Amino acid sequence: MIKEYLGMHKAGALVFVAFSVVYAVIFGLYGLPVAAVGYASAICLFMGAILLVLDYGRFCEKHKKLNYLKNEITVTLEHLPDPKSLIEQDYQELTNLLFEDRQALAQTKEEQYRELVEYYSIWVHQIKTPIAAMKLILQGSEVTEYKELMEELLRIEQYVEMVLCYLRLDSDSTDYVIKEYDLDRILRQVIRRYAASFIRKRIKLTYEPVEIRVVSDEKWLFFVVDQIMSNALKYTASGSITISLEEPKTLCITDTGIGIAKEDLPRIFEKGYTGSCGRDDKRASGIGLYLCSRICRNLGHGIAVSSEPGRGTRVRLDLKNAELEVE
Repeated sequence: MIKEYLGMHKAGALVFVAFSVVYAVIFGLYGLPVAAVGYASAICLFMGAILLVLDYGRFCEKHKKLNYLKNEITVTLEHLPDPKSLIEQDYQELTNLLFEDRQALAQTKEEQYRELVEYYSIWVHQIKTPIAAMKLILQGSEVTEYKELMEELLRIEQYVEMVLCYLRLDSDSTDYVIKEYDLDRILRQVIRRYAASFIRKRIKLTYEPVEIRVVSDEKWLFFVVDQIMSNALKYTASGSITISLEEPKTLCITDTGIGIAKEDLPRIFEKGYTGSCGRDDKRASGIGLYLCSRICRNLGHGIAVSSEPGRGTRVRLDLKNAELEVE
């Protein structure tokens, strides 16, 4: 910091040295005693050093205030130091103008985002009505085509929920209800939802009740498990899907599907990344696992995926590390 301060006052220091030289030369030309010149120079240096120390202290204090402001300048400008010159005042006026412009822009964006969320929330609830009606029409039919239509309808319903989840992920309306839930109850809901798919594709489900309770949000945890199960069914043409528990509270969903390429594994939680499997399946959006990752982070859960091409995929949900306050 001393180096920065001296650099800022380099011109003043050079002027001071130049004046001192002129002062000494004039005294020398008049033949004054060297002691008198040295005494006067010492007094000047002493007074200059005092002023320098005081000014350096003010410089350090202003530097600390400005560093403190870095963390809150996006919220308020109340703690800006008082300007000491006309130039500093001009800079502060420019800062105020930029701050006000940014606040107005942020408010406009927030209003636009809120309107967007409200519109799609209404749209989601409206679209659920015809979906529910179509499900009632198709329910109970033994016609193969109808069963396939029911599965496609389920996929549409899932995409609709994904839209709402994506919009609400960073909003104030995530409506988390943090409680202790029976994990088996959530798992059974997911299994019932995909029962027809298991039967149609003749995929074996291996599931023994895990008999544990977890601190989480039921709706959002259901979304995560639902997405994992949907992916397992989508990429498993034959074989089995196993739901198991690793102690103490790590839920594992393992399939015998096509697996994930080694080069794709590090990027599967990136938004929009579909990998080689997604490029083959044109319907893949690359949003599902991204949302799962974000939700798990918000809930304090861990999520990890291991896979081997041609031999299947295992997803682990670590539910023991949630640092959440039960309501």
